[in-house]
Amino acid sequence: MAQSSLPPPATQTEPIIPSGSAVFKTIPYAFILPELVFGTWVWILVAATSVHFPLLQGWVMYVSASSFIISLALLLIYLFGFQRNNENWRIMDSLYHGTTGILYMSAAALQANATIRSETEVPAAYTPQYYQINVTASFFAFITALLYILHAFSIYYQ
Repeated sequence: MAQSSLPPPATQTEPIIPSGSAVFKTIPYAFILPELVFGTWVWILVAATSVHFPLLQGWVMYVSASSFIISLALLLIYLFGFQRNNENWRIMDSLYHGTTGILYMSAAALQANATIRSETEVPAAYTPQYYQINVTASFFAFITALLYILHAFSIYYQ
């Protein structure tokens, strides 16, 4: 009996979505922890000031708080392995981080605007310490937006 030489069956390589502690060692999933930390600092720093521009800084608080909650849930999903290496999780992760990156960029711009306006438009009770806290919150907001955008692009190009 002659055995025909057939090529081995093509294996479909699905991208590996880490679970457990591998989340912290795999790019772009390793960005989740710094996103949470820097986002928390934005939230804390804006809350530590006298909010004189509630419309601007309210959006910053909303974006940072809601992004923290959703990112924490996503981190827990990855840590416990609920995603089960499904391709749809990569798409959802990329869309979430891309959208959140855009929202964080708008929040960072509004926080920077509130910081600039605070120099001239607030009462005398507004101290230089509040200005410095607002500058720091603006800086962390831009860093957080950059992390979310890097995360989204890293998944997209994986």
